Amino acid sequence: MLLWLGWAAPALAAQACTPISEREVAQLFDQWNSALASGDPDQVVALYSGDALLLPTLSPEPRTTPAGIRDYFVGFLAGEPQGHIDSRSIQLGCNEAMSAGTYSFRFADGHQAKARYTFVYVFSDGRWQIQHHHSSLLPSA
Repeated sequence: MLLWLGWAAPALAAQACTPISEREVAQLFDQWNSALASGDPDQVVALYSGDALLLPTLSPEPRTTPAGIRDYFVGFLAGEPQGHIDSRSIQLGCNEAMSAGTYSFRFADGHQAKARYTFVYVFSDGRWQIQHHHSSLLPSA
């Protein structure tokens, strides 16, 4: 049993924290918004981790696979959305960061959608990725 504990100890060692600033977290949204502007769902999906969860703004269906996330963005991008952060709160952790607040989208046909959002980012495979993204339309006042 002591040998097993000695073997397992390195696996339990803490992973080094990759620093990120609030400004860099804000830039992660800008990167996502630029991917939206590209109109290419594959550019958007590339920003999500392989096991990400997307609870999208304009669909009741949770998306739990890259194919499901891509399917959502194919339809969403057809409207040519332009995103804008209206309010934001950022929290930083060890190899993770969260940005939450409100954002709005303007679509090519002129309509707008205002929503609450949460992005949870994780540092994995040498880059910051979206692990969880929740977006829900703002309730009417």
